[in-house]
Amino acid sequence: MPEEVSRQQHEAYQRIHGSEQFALLRHRFRTFAFSWTVAFMIWYLLYVFMSSFAVDFMSIKIAGNINIALVFGLLQFASTFLIAALYSRYANSRLDPIGAELLAEYDLEDGR
Repeated sequence: MPEEVSRQQHEAYQRIHGSEQFALLRHRFRTFAFSWTVAFMIWYLLYVFMSSFAVDFMSIKIAGNINIALVFGLLQFASTFLIAALYSRYANSRLDPIGAELLAEYDLEDGR
């Protein structure tokens, strides 16, 4: 069952939602998320495109049975973890301080 929200809580949320700090928080999040999503999708589609249309290149053996396609595939996982680590670092330094300020402001207004 959803938590009941008082008029005071709703007004505090509306005011904070309309604040410059909240807009900055959303802007910073979206800038990071959209740019890295686009970068990863380009990287991923390059892998798919190369696997479909550059079969000879992707079949080149590097060492033993390890070929370029396998390396590209493994790099997909590595890039996913890298982006997650970058986001964690970015959120800790650029998003969490603003979020904590906004939460403290809300809690103060709510009387918590």
